[in-house]
Amino acid sequence: MLHGNEMVRKILKVFGYLLLSLLVIELVIYFLAPVYDFPQPTVFSGEKLYNPYEGMDSTQWRKANFHFHTKAWGGLTSGRHNTHDAFYNTYKALGYDAPQISNYQSIDNHYQDSSFYVPGYEHGFGIRKKHQILVGAHKVLWLDYSLVQNLNHKQHILNRLRPDNEIVAIAHPDWEGGYSLKDMAYLTNYDLVEALDQNWRSIPQWDAALSAGRPVFLLADDDAHDISDPYQIQRICTYINSPENKGAQLVRALKSGKSFGAEIFMSNHETFKQKEQLAKSIPILNSVTLKGDTLCVSVTGKPLKITFIGQNGMPRKIVRLANQAWYKFQPDDTYIRTEIVFLKYFKHPAVGPGTVFYLNPVFRYSGEKPSNLLLAEINWPRTFIQRVLGIGSVIGLVVAGFYVRRSRKKEGDR
Repeated sequence: MLHGNEMVRKILKVFGYLLLSLLVIELVIYFLAPVYDFPQPTVFSGEKLYNPYEGMDSTQWRKANFHFHTKAWGGLTSGRHNTHDAFYNTYKALGYDAPQISNYQSIDNHYQDSSFYVPGYEHGFGIRKKHQILVGAHKVLWLDYSLVQNLNHKQHILNRLRPDNEIVAIAHPDWEGGYSLKDMAYLTNYDLVEALDQNWRSIPQWDAALSAGRPVFLLADDDAHDISDPYQIQRICTYINSPENKGAQLVRALKSGKSFGAEIFMSNHETFKQKEQLAKSIPILNSVTLKGDTLCVSVTGKPLKITFIGQNGMPRKIVRLANQAWYKFQPDDTYIRTEIVFLKYFKHPAVGPGTVFYLNPVFRYSGEKPSNLLLAEINWPRTFIQRVLGIGSVIGLVVAGFYVRRSRKKEGDR
């Protein structure tokens, strides 16, 4: 029978072997990662202008959220107290047409019989927030680089996600420095950037991608973990222009950029009942049209300002206190996106900024349908060298450890 101290030593020994085994597996995964050659970014160019809102109908906006956490994995992850009924009823009361769930590494099928249902999940289980939102997901990817990630690792994950998902979106890129501005300039083979969530604003990362000529559109979500907290719900949402509130049509419109993000104003100590009333008065995006090389935007409500923003996130024109505005593309304009800040009114005469709309960009192109195709190519010589040297080093360390342990055991037996 083992004594107490001996039992503890046995347990610690097993635990140590387990950690060592996990470390060896992790190192092998890292050394197997491909090394890419990334071409230099180029700006949008061409004689034509691509308007993702062409043909939109202002009566067909669908209010959606694609990032919310419910109980999963037996309650191990954040969101364990959120029931499906509470999630659905709360978002429906706030006027959402398509509330979607994206749990960590798990596709939730609770509403799969509903017309608006789109399967999705949040990929990533590393110690830093290098995550992705998958929309129209077919299966879960279990590969991740859980310690650190460089540009090669991030591109490889996007590439592995691409075949099994209708839409690949980079989640909250600014959170904990998950994706740098340089990363956004070089990465390709994804569709959307979650530039808005209730925790983080990643607009500079989105502009970095657009300024590098990446035709990627915006995703905006609550990313909420507590359905009972009004400070987490209906803070951020995505409006999608779709003829019907059906999953396949929502995905198609979202991927083509016929959508926009909204940062919804919230007053202090606002209740869910007050949120329901506010939801009924959110302005409407009426039109986004091109007349030659002139971009025209029209909304309901009372905007404080409409800002047209171009290359490197620089404002190009600001129109104040008007519900319609226009901007004429200049020869050096590569893309123009629009931000609309609405007025908020209190019971007293005080006036200030309220709800904000973030529109997808209109950009130059050559006439072919824009797509953020994979541009990075695997550098096979460098990849081969990394794999041989890396895995060889791991094998060498394991063998050395074995011989050290064997030598110590022999000395102990003398």
